[in-house]
Amino acid sequence: MNNFDTCKPSEVRNLIRKGTIDYPTTGMCSGYAQGNLVILPKALAWDFLLFCQRNPRSCPLLEVADAGSRTFPQFAAGSDIATDIPRYYVYENGIRTGEYTDIRPFFEQRTDLVSFLIGCSFSFEASLLEAGVPVRQIEEGGNVPMFNTNTP
Repeated sequence: MNNFDTCKPSEVRNLIRKGTIDYPTTGMCSGYAQGNLVILPKALAWDFLLFCQRNPRSCPLLEVADAGSRTFPQFAAGSDIATDIPRYYVYENGIRTGEYTDIRPFFEQRTDLVSFLIGCSFSFEASLLEAGVPVRQIEEGGNVPMFNTNTP
């Protein structure tokens, strides 16, 4: 895996858009905030926004795009929500129905999609490294540890 820690976010987004990067962005763009993307139909967006506001530690809300928009103008000017993420998991009714590197067709089929940019643990990796704390997923070239739960 290449070292993209000194790249600017726009450079990494461009490499993702070109298909050069199609894996987790852990360790990339040191010093910049990274985010997770949630896209919902407008009918569900208010409920998710409320959830984020009531749970700011687990879902810190960075930006909300207008319905149908494919960019985050404040945090990622020039971004394309449909192509600038290495992998998209699509869920329908709580079931993962697909994995994609390009979700333009979803935005073409629906004009009511609202995108949320929420904070990500990748944002503080640089601080840990600078303090001499090893970050295992970066050392191993993997993704952050995640856990499944049986709690709804």
